[in-house]
Amino acid sequence: MVRVFSNSWALLLGMLLLMVGNGLQGTLLGIRGEIEGFSTSSMSLVMSAYFLGFLGGSRLAPRMIRRVGHVRVFAALASFISAVLILYPTWANPYVWAVERVVIGFCFSGVYVTAESWLNNDSTNETRGQALSAYMIVQMVGIVLAQMLLLVADPSGYVLFVIPSVLVSISFAPILLSISPTPAFDSTKPMSLRKLVQISPLGCVGMFLLGGVFSAQFGMSAVYGAEVGLSVAQISLFAATFYIFATLLQYPLGWLSDRMDRRLLILLTALIAASGAFIGYFFSHNYIFLLVAAGLIGGFSNPLYSLLIAHANDYLDFDDMAAASGGLVFITGVGAIAGPVVIGWVMERIGPHGYFGVTAFLLCAMAAYAGYRMTQRSAIAVDATASYMPLSPGASVVAVELAQEHAIDVAKEDSE
Repeated sequence: MVRVFSNSWALLLGMLLLMVGNGLQGTLLGIRGEIEGFSTSSMSLVMSAYFLGFLGGSRLAPRMIRRVGHVRVFAALASFISAVLILYPTWANPYVWAVERVVIGFCFSGVYVTAESWLNNDSTNETRGQALSAYMIVQMVGIVLAQMLLLVADPSGYVLFVIPSVLVSISFAPILLSISPTPAFDSTKPMSLRKLVQISPLGCVGMFLLGGVFSAQFGMSAVYGAEVGLSVAQISLFAATFYIFATLLQYPLGWLSDRMDRRLLILLTALIAASGAFIGYFFSHNYIFLLVAAGLIGGFSNPLYSLLIAHANDYLDFDDMAAASGGLVFITGVGAIAGPVVIGWVMERIGPHGYFGVTAFLLCAMAAYAGYRMTQRSAIAVDATASYMPLSPGASVVAVELAQEHAIDVAKEDSE
């Protein structure tokens, strides 16, 4: 790990600054929307718009890179991110924000694709797994730090929008000044969704449901906090708790996944995360219980992303693993687009606690489907399963492809 940080410190530092900017803008808009008097349904559209742009960026960014190169794509998209962050408070309108969120989601996706391909270029077969782990840690730390920055200024002013814009602008320097060779970029031809669903029904259904759960945390948690009257400091800690526990539990759950039937672990993990959602639903009047709920949901739902990828890999041939990456990311993205819209609709009809109600439903549905799939196909022997690689649900298709390549390398080593 030390070797990875020494070789890629500039790239990881730049990504840390980018993640702080991204994490701050999502939570900040949730709080600012309440201050501006926007409805819950309007804010749900704003939050959903980010994932629409992100999904579009993951599809188009590889073409842009092949056409004009990594450096130009990175610099152009990061400049747009910085500009949009400044524009948010200039015209406080939910529909304008939704358009800007599409743009910023597209740009962040393209930036991630570019940075992750650089990370792959800096890695060898021996260090790829460590590089991905370092990258995931940087992502989570950046989002947690972003929540702490909410406390440095008034959300009703301009300062909190200027800070992430400056951080994103600064992030260019360590990355663009330190990257020497421009890596070759050759995206994998994707597998058809029909074939992917046939190979791993649980992987696909689970990814769709998980997309909704993840989007509920990324932005809608702040909308919920503002709706129930939490202070800015309380919302900051509430939103950060999801990602703190997500980081802490990635590796223990990964260790378990290599030693038991992954479908059973997915079922149990989803149920524990659902129990957190039920705690939030029934005990939302107590802030300590809200933090417990956030810890259980974040800690046990985020690792499900890596668990589902590893489970899908168990039924894929080596040659198909990388090809499946695009389909898995696409399915997650569709779920993430739908998640905030559904949550916003439910919250407007039954109240803020609908936030936890929808989250509980999604997680229980995943657990139920995992249980059903256990009755349809025999478990694969533990020693024949693919390796687990921790990833954030916010990673682009390139990071997922890297994780697949790492799984292939490990599997080939084990077979030898």
